[in-house]
Amino acid sequence: MRAVTSFTSTLFCTFLASYLLTACSKAPEPTKIEGFAQGTTYHLTFILPDAKQKAAIAAEVTAELKRIDASISNYRKDSTIELFNAQLDTQPHEVNDEIVNLIEYARTISKASGGCYDLTIRPLFDLWGFKKDAFHMPSDEELQQTLQLIGMDKLITVDATHLQKTLPNLRVDLSSIGQGYSVERLANLLESHQITSYIVEIGGELKVRGKKTDGIPWRIAMEKPISTERKIEKVAVFETGDPMSLMPSGTYHHFFDNNGKRYSHILDARTGKPIEHNTVVANAFIESSTLADAWSTALLCLGSDAGIKVADENNIAALFVEQNGEQLTEKKSKAMDKLTSVKLDDPEKDK
Repeated sequence: MRAVTSFTSTLFCTFLASYLLTACSKAPEPTKIEGFAQGTTYHLTFILPDAKQKAAIAAEVTAELKRIDASISNYRKDSTIELFNAQLDTQPHEVNDEIVNLIEYARTISKASGGCYDLTIRPLFDLWGFKKDAFHMPSDEELQQTLQLIGMDKLITVDATHLQKTLPNLRVDLSSIGQGYSVERLANLLESHQITSYIVEIGGELKVRGKKTDGIPWRIAMEKPISTERKIEKVAVFETGDPMSLMPSGTYHHFFDNNGKRYSHILDARTGKPIEHNTVVANAFIESSTLADAWSTALLCLGSDAGIKVADENNIAALFVEQNGEQLTEKKSKAMDKLTSVKLDDPEKDK
């Protein structure tokens, strides 16, 4: 389901393979389940009281990921959302309640962002050449024509399971919220087995709850947002064990360089053009993985200056990173400054 799209954070702030940075301990080793799904990798690390449960849980994880893929994947022509997109009319069509719920979550965040974040942006992404990885500088006429195909206001929620387009060829892309939703679903799956200490991670997006068996908090490495480096910028320490999602969206792994100018794959749905601000990463710390995924993308689209204002208005704990030359600067929302359940450490402390 999850490939790089205009609002996708796939591996932009990758949590490195050694994402558990705790020192060796005599406590029982956590159980791990991992695999490949949604165009990326997933890792579940959790404290399992009964090791005999692992095989059954792994099977449930695989089944749930396949079910989600069949519902919201934009890379399967037979998925529920793509079957809706293929209906070139303005009649109501049945989808399912999870798609409608995701669209309504995204609609609220789209409005909060002033329309910068929009689930219908895919035609612009294709126009600029990101789909085929071949840069195309659109003319003003092409931009204006394509912008006519964009807009959450052209998508009507009829009821809990039905959607309607006001524009026949409108397309809905759930990539910017679907991966966070998948993280949330897998976390819920673990909790249905009375597992209360875990890390669920898909493509660098994750949710954490509890602590290790020896009481040590889970620790997560956050990548330095430089495309030419693979270094750790910060270590997120989930000190209290309260449920918390960390969703990063970034610009630094997918872009075009053309005639000396860099064009980000993050597109502003209001202008149809790549963002031009200096914000390279927006991290959202929210208990709901679904909301954190969408919010991190919306805040990155806005950039730190406008993004902090919107984050403050909506009480979102957000950490922005700006790049000016080789200099990286952090900016925080008010809720981020007040966040006590997560501490951000300097990686040098772990050496």
